[in-house]
Amino acid sequence: MWKIIVGFIAFAALALYVLSKGGDIDMGGEKHGIETPAAAEAPASEASTPK
Repeated sequence: MWKIIVGFIAFAALALYVLSKGGDIDMGGEKHGIETPAAAEAPASEASTPK
């Protein structure tokens, strides 16, 4: 039984380490109707102008 607990703690520590090294990770779930940061940076006149 103690091996299962130690294994879980080791796996959780590894998962937290990998997530912390991953950069900007959003754990907030699905976002509906919110612009992405790249789309928010572009001015509306440039984004709507056909090329």
